Amino acid sequence: MTVTPGCRRPAGSGCAEVSGYEFDAIVVGSGISGGWAAKELSEKGLRTLVLERGKPLEHGAGYLGEHRPAWDTPYRGLPLRDLYREQYPVQSTSYAFDENTRHFWNNDAENPYDYDPEHPFEWLRADVTGGRSILWGRQVYRWSDLDFEANLTDGFGIDWPIRYADIEPWYAYVERFIGVSGQPEDLPQLPDGEFLEPMKLNVVERHVRDRIAETYPERRMTIGRVAVLTEPLPHSDRGVCHYCGPCQRGCSVGAYFSSLSSTLPAARATGNMTLEADTLVEGLDYDPELGRVTGVRVVNTRTRERRRVTARLVFLCASTIGSAQILLNSRSDAFPEGLANSSGVLGRYLMDHTYGAGARGLFAGFDEFYPQGSRPNGIYIPRYRNLDAGDSLPFVRGFGFQGGASRLDWQAMARLTPGFGPAFKSSLRMPGPWVMNLIGFGECLPRRENRMSLHPAKVDRFGMPLVRFDFSWSDNERAITGQIQTDAAEMLRAAGAVEVTTYDVGKVGGSCIHEMGTARMGHDPSESVLNAFNQAHDVPNLFVTDGSAMVSSSCVNPSMTYMALTARAADHAVGQLREGRL
Repeated sequence: MTVTPGCRRPAGSGCAEVSGYEFDAIVVGSGISGGWAAKELSEKGLRTLVLERGKPLEHGAGYLGEHRPAWDTPYRGLPLRDLYREQYPVQSTSYAFDENTRHFWNNDAENPYDYDPEHPFEWLRADVTGGRSILWGRQVYRWSDLDFEANLTDGFGIDWPIRYADIEPWYAYVERFIGVSGQPEDLPQLPDGEFLEPMKLNVVERHVRDRIAETYPERRMTIGRVAVLTEPLPHSDRGVCHYCGPCQRGCSVGAYFSSLSSTLPAARATGNMTLEADTLVEGLDYDPELGRVTGVRVVNTRTRERRRVTARLVFLCASTIGSAQILLNSRSDAFPEGLANSSGVLGRYLMDHTYGAGARGLFAGFDEFYPQGSRPNGIYIPRYRNLDAGDSLPFVRGFGFQGGASRLDWQAMARLTPGFGPAFKSSLRMPGPWVMNLIGFGECLPRRENRMSLHPAKVDRFGMPLVRFDFSWSDNERAITGQIQTDAAEMLRAAGAVEVTTYDVGKVGGSCIHEMGTARMGHDPSESVLNAFNQAHDVPNLFVTDGSAMVSSSCVNPSMTYMALTARAADHAVGQLREGRL
C-alpha cells in the first residue's frame, strides 16, 4: 500500500511548508498504535509517512488461509516440527501460529534476538503491514483509576501522570470508531464504554455465571468486550461478524478491528498518507542545537538501500520492544545511552501479564445443547481481589479471568476414549461433554531489573544490534498465579463442575503478548522518558504511544489504552504545531 501525498490541509492547521522537511510527521509502525497515529495526523492535515518493517499486506487479498479447509491446507495444517524449530522457535509458541497464518509472522532465523534460556522472554512479532492487529485477540477494556493510581497507592513504580478523567473522552472516541461489542456492568474497576450489541453467553456459561453470582456476589461474569462488529457502523463499510472464525487468519469483511481494515484506510482517504513497507528504522537523528529529532534513518529490507527521511514530528509506534530498540540505537554525544534517555530508565521496567494458569471442569446435564458458529469472544470476570484495604492477601494488585465453555469434539474424544474399530468410530459421531475453562491474567509489577537492552557485539543482517532480555517473575506474580488457580477451581466447583483440575503451564514473560514499559510516562524527567502526553521529556517533537509508555500493567488487556493514548497524543502534537512550539 503506497499513497502519493496530496496534502489537503484545513485552514489554520499550522502545518505550512518548512524548508528542508520532506514530511510533517513520520509514524514508525503500522499496527494498532501506528494505525491510529497515521489516521489522526493525516486527518488533521499533516503530510504523514508511515514506515513499516514488515512485508506489504493487502486487506482481504492477503488473508491466504482465511477460509481454507483443513484438507486444502499445506501438510493438512500439521506442525512442521523441523521447520518450526529451525525457523520459528519463538513465534510457533503462539496459539495463533499455524500453516494458515505463518506468512503473517516473523521468521526468527532471519530476524533473531538474543534469546537467553536463563532469562527467557518470548518476543512474538508480526512481519506484515498491520502488525499484530492482524493476529490479536481483540479484547478491549478501559482501565480505571484503580489502575492509574496503583503505583502511588502501594509504592511499586512511579505515579502515572494521568488519571481516568484525562483519558475517558479518548476511550469513547476510540470505541465509536472501532466498534466494541460488550455488556455494561456498572463496575468501578472496569468502566463501561460505548458498546455495540453484546455477544451471547452459551447455555453453560449462563449457568456458571448465575451460580458464581449466588455464591460470590462480588464476582461478576460477563461476556468479553471485543473489537468486533455486531452492528454496522455509520461511518464505515466494514461488515458485521458472521461467526465464521478463526479470526487470526484475517477477516476480509473487516468485522474485527485491525489497522489494515480501519485506521490505515481512513488515513489513506485523506490523501495525506504515504506508507512504505519493507522499511526498517535503525535510528533517529538528533540535532543538539535545535533540541529536536530531524531525521529517521531507514534500511530497505529487500535491497539493503539506506537513506534518511526528514519530518517535523516523529511518532514511535514500533511496539514496546521495537520502539525502545530504536531509541537505544539512536546514540549521540547528547544522548550516549540512547535518545531521550537522560533518566537512564529507557528499556527498563518491562512488564507482561501472567498467563497460562487457571482451572477447567466438566459439566453434565446439557447434552441437548451444542454451540453454533465460532464466536470470536469468551467470558470475562473482572478483578475482584484487592479492590480495597479489607482484602488481606499475600500479594498486591490482582487478576481477571477469560475463558469459556464448549463441548469436546470428536478429536478430543478420540484422545480420551479407549477402543478401536467400528464401534469406537461410531461413538465419536456424538460430541463429548461440556467443559468450562477459566484462565487468569495477572498484573505484573514494574521492576527496574526487568529490562531489554542491546547486545554489545551481536547484530542482525542489517547491522542492527540484537535485543536481549533480563526478565523474571517476582514472588508477587507467583502468588497471583497461585490464587488464580485456587479461585478458578472454587468457582467451577460452586457451579457444579466435576473433574475440576487446576493448571499452570509455566508461561514465561512475553508469551501473553501484552509487553509494556521500557519508555514509561511520568511527572519527573529524571525517572521517566515521556510526559503526560507521550511526549519525550528530552526531545519535544518525539512521541512514543505504543506499550512502551505504560507505567504499570493493570490486569486487563492494554490495547484500547494504547489507542486512546495515541489519539490523545496526536491531538496534543498538532496543537503544539499550530502554536509554533514544535
